[in-house]
Amino acid sequence: MTIGKIIDGKAFAATLRDKVADGVGAFVEATGRKPGLAVVLVGEDPASSVYVRSKGKMTAAAGMESFEFKRPDSIGEEDLLDLIEELNQDDRVDGILVQLPLPRHIDEAAVIGAIDPAKDVDGFHVVNSGRLATGQEALVPCTPLGCIMLLKDELGDLSGLEAVVVGRSNIVGKPMAQLLLAESATVTIAHSRTRDLASVVHRADIVVAAVGRAEMVKGEWIKPGATVIDVGINRVSDTEDGKSRIVGDVATAEALAHVRAITPVPGGVGPMTIAVLLRNTLVAAHARAGLTKPAGL
Repeated sequence: MTIGKIIDGKAFAATLRDKVADGVGAFVEATGRKPGLAVVLVGEDPASSVYVRSKGKMTAAAGMESFEFKRPDSIGEEDLLDLIEELNQDDRVDGILVQLPLPRHIDEAAVIGAIDPAKDVDGFHVVNSGRLATGQEALVPCTPLGCIMLLKDELGDLSGLEAVVVGRSNIVGKPMAQLLLAESATVTIAHSRTRDLASVVHRADIVVAAVGRAEMVKGEWIKPGATVIDVGINRVSDTEDGKSRIVGDVATAEALAHVRAITPVPGGVGPMTIAVLLRNTLVAAHARAGLTKPAGL
């Protein structure tokens, strides 16, 4: 039995971060300043706090300025919007990221909409979403852009391939479909309510699973020789020892007998997200400075 290839997201992300660091060096020479990324964290969610610290370390390691703004979860929406406007006006800041989710009393759409689209390195602003949908230059959400990079590295030309995206979120599913369309793939967006989801997935040369359900996509659903990108991050409990582990949206052990290649969870798409965030910040800095985007990014 042939076992599919495991796509090493960690290695690809490390290479991308090195390219970003080289680009940062050239940017500093050209402008006399470092690109700056501002991260806003509201509340004390442990997972978000760890993630923000990791972003800060990698931002600094790439030679960029890292600005962190921590606010209590009691902050009012107007106060948070005032902070966003300050960052919009701060010339040291090229990218603004507001860590989600936000407390319930704050309108996430209003906060995202308040970010200057030119500094929207998460790619969530409706202006960037619209640009992506209409084939224009845009800041693209980090996770789907990381996925398309991994796919192109593995498969080369995606033109004409049949792709199924399982998941329809604004953060992953919808922009993923737009990126695949831009590569001339034939794209189907499926989701948890799709009728006969197994047969829809089975016809795909590319499967991107981003539905948020642990091991929902079974190995037997996968077309032999397909390439699978597993975006899911789900914590499940092991009944034997009571400990939890992280799994994706795809039953990887089963799928390995069918796939050409698959991203693992963890170690696949996850490392790409922060690497692409750094890439987006550098691209935003170049655009704000009137410079051409570095080649290869």
